[in-house]
Amino acid sequence: MEIQDYCKNVDTELSQWQEKLSHIVSQLDNRPTSSKQGVYEEVNGLHMIITEMSDRIDQLRNECSISWEPQKEDEKTPNIAGSSKRFNQNEELRFDYDFGG
Repeated sequence: MEIQDYCKNVDTELSQWQEKLSHIVSQLDNRPTSSKQGVYEEVNGLHMIITEMSDRIDQLRNECSISWEPQKEDEKTPNIAGSSKRFNQNEELRFDYDFGG
């Protein structure tokens, strides 16, 4: 299987799972508060999973190359400054599920 096909298949599968989870959460969110009290923590956990999944899908779309053509001679020099900037931007992102147990 080609890398492009793999990336596209993973993107499709994760997006479908995200849609399914979002549908379940929206059904739970629309229920009366009294019926949600027993599953409040689980619903919040699903919200966090959906957010993390969305972040991972975005990362997959950014990191998987769209084109796997050979690089031209002038493109072979790595852009260290750009890589460092992107790394530092991602380093600043923190989510509540990054901490604790």
